[in-house]
Amino acid sequence: MSPNFASNAFIAFLGFVLLFILKTGLRFIQVRLALKQIPGPPQSSLLWGEEWILYHNPPGSAYLDWHREFGKIVKFSGAFGHQVLSITDPRAISFIIGEGIYAFPKPDGVRAWFRATLGEGILWVEGKAAHEKQRRTLAPALSQQSVRNLTHVFYETSSKLASQWTALFDRSNSEEIEIEVTNWAGRFALDTIGRAAFSYNFDCLSGERHTLAEALDGLTNSENNLSSFYMRALFWIFPSILNIGKKGEMIRRTKQELGDIASRMWTDAQVAGDEQDKTLMALMMQADRSSRISMNEEEIVSQMRTTISAGYETVSAVLAWVLYELSTNQTLQSDLREELHNATDASFDELNSKYPLLDAVLKETLRLHAPILENHHEAGETITVPLSDPVPGTAEMHLVIPKGTLIAIPLNVIQTDPAVWGPDADKFRPQRWIERKKAGVKDARELLAFSEGYVFSTSHSA
Repeated sequence: MSPNFASNAFIAFLGFVLLFILKTGLRFIQVRLALKQIPGPPQSSLLWGEEWILYHNPPGSAYLDWHREFGKIVKFSGAFGHQVLSITDPRAISFIIGEGIYAFPKPDGVRAWFRATLGEGILWVEGKAAHEKQRRTLAPALSQQSVRNLTHVFYETSSKLASQWTALFDRSNSEEIEIEVTNWAGRFALDTIGRAAFSYNFDCLSGERHTLAEALDGLTNSENNLSSFYMRALFWIFPSILNIGKKGEMIRRTKQELGDIASRMWTDAQVAGDEQDKTLMALMMQADRSSRISMNEEEIVSQMRTTISAGYETVSAVLAWVLYELSTNQTLQSDLREELHNATDASFDELNSKYPLLDAVLKETLRLHAPILENHHEAGETITVPLSDPVPGTAEMHLVIPKGTLIAIPLNVIQTDPAVWGPDADKFRPQRWIERKKAGVKDARELLAFSEGYVFSTSHSA
């Protein structure tokens, strides 16, 4: 290689870096100027913005403080000064994740995360055509009727979990033992989603070491160290950081583990050839045979990775929080035991109608402990968003959001709003759901967990 070539290549590289810095800096300045009227906390760090506070405080606590002080639209800074809008205004949220959803795609960093961990599945795709192609494959398997038909699977895995815990008691020769609930909740989630979606038994509830369970647990339970902080703070503006270091290695290992299992399940399903079932696997096989919705194997594997990961995170989190809340309230625990004392293997419809306290406990858990704490979007274009209330200090009932602005929708703030849930909104009190039902209050539109309420579709959540 000649010295001149190396010199020219280096100059070209420096030029590219300089152009990137200037372009990014100009965009940050434009966004900052456009949002200067929006209130928010003063920048605590010129380099990291509020990322250090968000990372080192209890999840969601900073959003609660900010919205309590500044209202329903809050501006704060991320790393290197990029601007983030945190929005709890109900009309704005309805627009962002409803009518205007395709103008507010997932941020590049979030898409990079999904691509790195799960592949190019429904959580990664953007654009109406691409999204609807994948949704047509998944939607029938996620319908209420499909879930209704799988109720027996939930009973079977629940019974297996209870049997394992009973066996632990029996072996201990003690009246009390300590059980690592989060570990077992993850195993329960994997076995349930495997059986329900793919007619496949991961056998995680056997209690033996399981590589997939370990990989997912390591990915979702981040260590509190500097490398995890740097990745969390920087992936919004430098998505390639997801490929670096031990965390990057863990991401690749998890994706590989999920992919190997998904490929094996797909191969086994094709050999068995059972397309008449109503599981997600059977529906994907039907789609694979259809010229109308054809998918290559990598797309299929990506959908399977997505389903396994999403089921693992949400189901395990909800189960763990339900058990935690019951363990701290003996009266509630006794009342729920009494309600379920004579319960048999109720049907899906009976579960929704005959056990009001059980239903209330689950809804209250989703309200206070939403599996997805924040919903993230990015303005794909400069766009005007309607508001329920004017921005403080103005009479404007619309907000102009500049292209490239990151948007956070904090579910914990919305679902603990005293104006909606009363002065005890921050307390775990399932009876509120029974009281609201008796008063004729329709509650379904006020929960964003699992994409209820304002949320338009699971595929747009981040």
